[in-house]
Amino acid sequence: MGKPKVYIARVIPAMGLNLIREFCDVTIWPEELPPPREIILREAHDADGIVSLLTDRMDAEFMDACPRLRVISNYAVGFDNIDVPAATARGILVGNTPGVLTETTADFAFALLMAAARRIVEGVDYVRAGRWKTWGPMLLLGVDVHHATLGLVGLGRIGSEVAKRARGFDMQVLYYDVLRREDLEVHLGITYTPLDEVLARADFVSIHTPLTPETHHLMNRERFQKMKRSAILINTSRGPVVDTAALLEALQTGTIAGAALDVTDPEPLPADHPLITLPNCIIVPHIASASAATRGKMAEIAARNVIAGLKGEPLPAGLNPEALGKGRSALPRDWET
Repeated sequence: MGKPKVYIARVIPAMGLNLIREFCDVTIWPEELPPPREIILREAHDADGIVSLLTDRMDAEFMDACPRLRVISNYAVGFDNIDVPAATARGILVGNTPGVLTETTADFAFALLMAAARRIVEGVDYVRAGRWKTWGPMLLLGVDVHHATLGLVGLGRIGSEVAKRARGFDMQVLYYDVLRREDLEVHLGITYTPLDEVLARADFVSIHTPLTPETHHLMNRERFQKMKRSAILINTSRGPVVDTAALLEALQTGTIAGAALDVTDPEPLPADHPLITLPNCIIVPHIASASAATRGKMAEIAARNVIAGLKGEPLPAGLNPEALGKGRSALPRDWET
């Protein structure tokens, strides 16, 4: 009796990969860049499960092209690459990897904040260019983080953890979210404030909102103009939450002082994009969750999601439990015991 077939759209850490291999016949896309659409459609055609990444569009066309597909396990917390309603309608279970990357991403968001405030990347470039000749009283003056005001746009798990870190720097923390969290206000010593006021008062604005139709280009030209000219924007959420053209204009004209981005729109930015050339903009390649421990835990959750779905069991981190026992998830397979 054969094993279920699983397609994995990129090499993932061994902690998860080995679990899947024990239970399934596995095909892995080995390249650094995502598999082209035509290849993933071809290779996953007869797959019972898939481990996808944010770069892989899991839409109705894909699901219909893979008639055996019973579970999509996204190796990410976000899942805007997946049409979850379309999956549910077909009885395909969908899972993600929440929770484990919260603190790691919060660490990184604060690292970006510190790097932008104290002009660390500019300092590294200054030394590497051979320009460091002496200590200078006016050299690369940055801004203080301690006692500054931090504005959080979104107070989910990651935003809450960033607020915790800000307490160690005696920062005043303001937040805006569509859902007010009075329990966290008391616990973290933070203040709920309307979005426009957060932008007007914050020295640092850190974005922690999911990408939805409502948050697409949430940070646009109008909102940048509401910020302090000395303010710095940090984005570790999703690239399209920020209007790239508006951010470029804001940085070039001095509407805001700086930005530090883990995510961009488009992603990746072309190497010749003008945003990359700006000294007051730090851009890194979507690595906020990139610690070995966290990426390994993500791989384990992704593996357990796909295995559970193939067994017809609830996913440990499922997004559409209502699909269980319906459509494809209810169909027997010749490899099941």
